[in-house]
Amino acid sequence: MPPPHPLGRRVRLLFPDDAAPAGGAVAGIGSVLLVPELSSKPLRDGADEEVDALAAMLGRLDLRPVDEATADLAAVLGATHRLRAVDATHLATAVIAGADRFITDNSSDFPTSIPEIHITYPQTLPAR
Repeated sequence: MPPPHPLGRRVRLLFPDDAAPAGGAVAGIGSVLLVPELSSKPLRDGADEEVDALAAMLGRLDLRPVDEATADLAAVLGATHRLRAVDATHLATAVIAGADRFITDNSSDFPTSIPEIHITYPQTLPAR
C-alpha cells in the first residue's frame, strides 16, 4: 500500500522495488527513533492501513540504534543548529552513517544551510 500523504509517496519512490525487509537490501538509513515518532499517532488513531504502510516503509530502512557516539554528535548538532534532542539525534544518525542526504519535511528546523549533510525536502523530490 502506498503512503497516504503525497510527500510520503515521493519519498517512497526513492525505495528500490526489489528491496525486501528481510532481504538485506535497504532504501536508506534512519534512527530507530523513527518508529515511535512516525507510528504513535496512527496507532493512537487506530489507522491500521497507515500503520501498515509506515511499517512497510520503515522495514526497508536500516534503523540504527542511538549509541554514545550518536548521542555525543547529537548534542553538538543540537547546540550548533538549535535542534530539539530527537531532531538532533536523527541528524547525527545520518551524519555518522555517511548518508549523502537527510530527507525531512521539517524546513523550519532543518534549513538547507546546515553544512554537515545535504538537507532534502520531499517536495523537491520527483513526483513520477
